[in-house]
Amino acid sequence: QSELVESGGGMVQPGDSLKLSCSTTRTIMTYYQITWFRQAPGKEREGVSTIHKANGTTDYADSVKGRFIMSSDKPNKTVYLQMNNLNPEDTAVYYCAAAWVLTSPFSTGEYDYWGQGTQVTVSS
Repeated sequence: QSELVESGGGMVQPGDSLKLSCSTTRTIMTYYQITWFRQAPGKEREGVSTIHKANGTTDYADSVKGRFIMSSDKPNKTVYLQMNNLNPEDTAVYYCAAAWVLTSPFSTGEYDYWGQGTQVTVSS
């Protein structure tokens, strides 16, 4: 059983919205920092957004700032990524990941757990 399970991906048109979910465990929800990453074909995995475990604030990559919103629902042990005004450059497999200790949230090497990913395709 995976500690992180993403869902909500799909194929949409430019300008549409999608909401991704990342279901996890109570331990991860309580003690780990969770980040959304994405990986487009032929490109490196990049950080998209993170919720800081210390204070619950969020940070976003410049490419999604103002369009994506990350949130968490602790009772339901789920983290969300609301993606608005999608464009073809957002096409990628989206992953959620969890880390116990982080120095650089958008660095992939520091994460302890990864989900299997969910495909998002934006195309007209």
